[in-house]
Amino acid sequence: TWVHFFVRIMMSRNSRYDILFDPVKIGPVTAPNRFYQTPHAIGTGHQMPHIDAAMREVRAEGGWGVVNTGYCSIHPSSDDSPLLPSRLWDDEDVREHALVVDAIHRHDSLAGIELYHGGSSCANKSTRITPISASGVSINSTYPGWISLTQSRSMDHKDIADMRSWYVDAARRAKSAGFDIVYIYAGMSFGPYQFLLPWLNKRTDEYGGSLKNRVRLMREILEDMKEAIGDSCAVAIRFSSDDLLKVKGEKMESEAHEIVSMLSDLPDLWDIKSSDWTVETASARFVGEGAQESWNSFAKSLTSKPVVGVGRFTSPDEMVRQIRNGILDLIGAARPSIADPFLPKKIDEGREDEIRECIGCNICVSCYHDSVPVRCTQNPTAGEEWRKDWHPERIPLGDSKKKVLVVGSGPAGLECSRVLGQRGFSVTLAEKKKELGGRIIRESGLPGLASWIRVRDYRTSLIKTMPNIDIYLDSPISSEDINHSDYDQVVIATGSRWSTDILSDSGYPIPGFQNNRIFTPDQILEGVTLLEPVVIYDFDHYYMGGCLAELLRERHKEITLVTPANAVSAWTSMNNESWRIRSRMIELEIEILLEHYLIGMDESHLQLTSIYNDSQITTIEAGSLIIVGVRIAEDMLYKELVARSEFSERSGLSNIKSIGDCVAPGTIAHAVYSGHEHGRNIDKEASDICYQVERPSLHI
Repeated sequence: TWVHFFVRIMMSRNSRYDILFDPVKIGPVTAPNRFYQTPHAIGTGHQMPHIDAAMREVRAEGGWGVVNTGYCSIHPSSDDSPLLPSRLWDDEDVREHALVVDAIHRHDSLAGIELYHGGSSCANKSTRITPISASGVSINSTYPGWISLTQSRSMDHKDIADMRSWYVDAARRAKSAGFDIVYIYAGMSFGPYQFLLPWLNKRTDEYGGSLKNRVRLMREILEDMKEAIGDSCAVAIRFSSDDLLKVKGEKMESEAHEIVSMLSDLPDLWDIKSSDWTVETASARFVGEGAQESWNSFAKSLTSKPVVGVGRFTSPDEMVRQIRNGILDLIGAARPSIADPFLPKKIDEGREDEIRECIGCNICVSCYHDSVPVRCTQNPTAGEEWRKDWHPERIPLGDSKKKVLVVGSGPAGLECSRVLGQRGFSVTLAEKKKELGGRIIRESGLPGLASWIRVRDYRTSLIKTMPNIDIYLDSPISSEDINHSDYDQVVIATGSRWSTDILSDSGYPIPGFQNNRIFTPDQILEGVTLLEPVVIYDFDHYYMGGCLAELLRERHKEITLVTPANAVSAWTSMNNESWRIRSRMIELEIEILLEHYLIGMDESHLQLTSIYNDSQITTIEAGSLIIVGVRIAEDMLYKELVARSEFSERSGLSNIKSIGDCVAPGTIAHAVYSGHEHGRNIDKEASDICYQVERPSLHI
């Protein structure tokens, strides 16, 4: 295994990717290549600097020429609580950023920071400062989930002067922390960007009215920052273009064109993005690679300074196209850098087939909304680099004489086998079906989820190169078989199955649903024949209900999706898919019935009740009913092994482990993490497992 590893390391770069490794001058600094980890939040804020530093450092080690931190608040009037931006409010905050900068510089990458004032988009829930805005028009103040219960006030000239000074003070602090690139964030309806938009800027003074006036504040801040730190730090601007591309310019195609032309070479770098967080982070279910090209491709013709943009880039060929076609100078990435921090190095070493490609599921996005360190379906080490000392590429060697049996090749079984194989254990992977992949095979066949097969393909491609892993397909295995084997460790990864059980919000089972016209998602994906009308009852609230509705719409005229939630696939507000899923349901003319419980079924109808009034009964016709709610662990083999006294006495219960959905059904991300965790810790005592905790420092 290790011979193979070193042979792979010595492979050379494909010459067609050479352009990706050209250095790029950004003002007074030079990026060593075109791989640019754009600013993005990772759910650490200023409270978890060690987790932040370790996560950013591994990107630098992996070859990203520029590594930026997340959005950084410059003043208490830009308080995004309970979300977790970093901050540079005073000199005490510099120490935390210096920790991150030093980590990035250890690998000769440039360190960047995105200075941010949220304007009226910040409710200032912790600081309780009244939000400020260009002219008192607030952003998101009445949007569910972001309601602040207060409006913003219009900025007077002192406020404008203060904002300018806040940016300068924060820029100087950023320079003292060692940053090479310092941003002004003028996008996504934040601070200075609100002055640009004519529907938000109703001012009648020199900061309102004409485009020249609306751009004034952004120009002044750029000039102030250049004067303060421009001798040694690049000053970048992050600019949202899509809103202003829709506004016709006086002399050019749009106001977005005119803004870039007016400021042109003033910033040292243009970072062009969408104004809508849910659009910028659109999942692969709805948007493909490079989807932001229509928003950023115009900029290079209007400035001589380098331009960076994102597009969930994972293909080096697409990256090259972006450069050669004059669209971008630097390949920006957030999600792909989370999925594979070593993406640039793998391309450089001719190992592009080993890239752990982002699947665009947006589990990472949901972590931001949850205010927890970022996680990733593909990369289970994300967020655990410091806390658990997990590196995405390196794992300590194990005992090559130890033999491990892994039963089941779903996401947990595959990841566990990959980790054990890399560690040098002798591994047998047994799969009862004729193909590796488990639930990934079925779910990647759902509409829009084709990229999810990468979870399987990345792992199987590596597993098949490891001579210490034997794979047995079409090999169901029993507890008796295992009892007569000589394995040192047994890992059960037999997954889960969907159930037709219907539960109330309190977890109570609702009886009366034993019917041959009731089906599970597993049966649908196996091709069962349905009678119309088809009703889907979804209390899982993730992707499955909506995906099945879309799948079945191709061959059934009457589809109704019923849910007790107040939205289709309600949880997906967390991963920014919610509005797209609802739009797709409307486009496909799928009937939606929200906020109703399913309480009964007869030969041809379903009985539903409002979640607000159980005496309000609704009856709808149903030929087939699909229940999307509860999954049950397939843990019979594990329980049999534990119960077999002869096996337990010989090997000890600690040598039998169930992982993934077999323990507790969850997302694919949960399963991959479970498999990785066990593969790392299979030979460790609980007391030896690393787990570090960030602790606040108390100053009196």
